[in-house]
Amino acid sequence: MLDVKNSIDRLQWTVDHHFLHIHAQHDFMRAWAVQFELAYTDFRVIQMALQMSGPENHALLAKLAKNYEAIFQYEYEFAANGLAGFNAKYGDQIDQYKTLVTEFDGIIKEVQALQA
Repeated sequence: MLDVKNSIDRLQWTVDHHFLHIHAQHDFMRAWAVQFELAYTDFRVIQMALQMSGPENHALLAKLAKNYEAIFQYEYEFAANGLAGFNAKYGDQIDQYKTLVTEFDGIIKEVQALQA
């Protein structure tokens, strides 16, 4: 698989950090939006590397994509509409969001293992 270690590390940090930021009810800030955009790019780089690595990683690719796309919806709402918008749309779903982040952490470890 292509060397995407830095993208993996940055994406994991951003997903975890953004959940903690929202969970703590911190206000939106510009740096958060920049991180969000860069994380999406890192996700696409990882996705492309998995696609190019062959059919043996298709199940992992599908699992990562499904999970991250679900996380993306929560993060996008915060990026687009701030804390108030997030709380209005997803405030009652913080446990589901946390579950997705926990699942992501397990999936990304599988991807990291391919970099060894």
